[in-house]
Amino acid sequence: MFGVGTQEILIILVVVLLLFGGKRLPEMARGVGKGLGEFRRAVRDVQREVDLEIMKEPPPERKTGGPPPSEKTNGSSGADHRG
Repeated sequence: MFGVGTQEILIILVVVLLLFGGKRLPEMARGVGKGLGEFRRAVRDVQREVDLEIMKEPPPERKTGGPPPSEKTNGSSGADHRG
C-alpha cells in the first residue's frame, strides 16, 4: 500500500489521534467516507453518460470514393534505377 508498512501506519494514526483528539476523529472519518462515496457516485455517473453517448453515435461511414488501393506489381515507379 504505497510502500508504507504497518509501523508507519500506526505512527501516522497516533499522530493524527494526538493532533485532532478522540472526539474529532470519528467526525473526520465520516467526512472522508462521505466524500469518497460522493466521488465514486460522480465517477459512475460520468462513466454512464460517456457509455450512453458512445452507444448513441452511429458507426463512422466508410468512404467509397473509388477502388481500394492496390499494391504495385509492375515495378514501374521509376525510383529503382540501376545504371
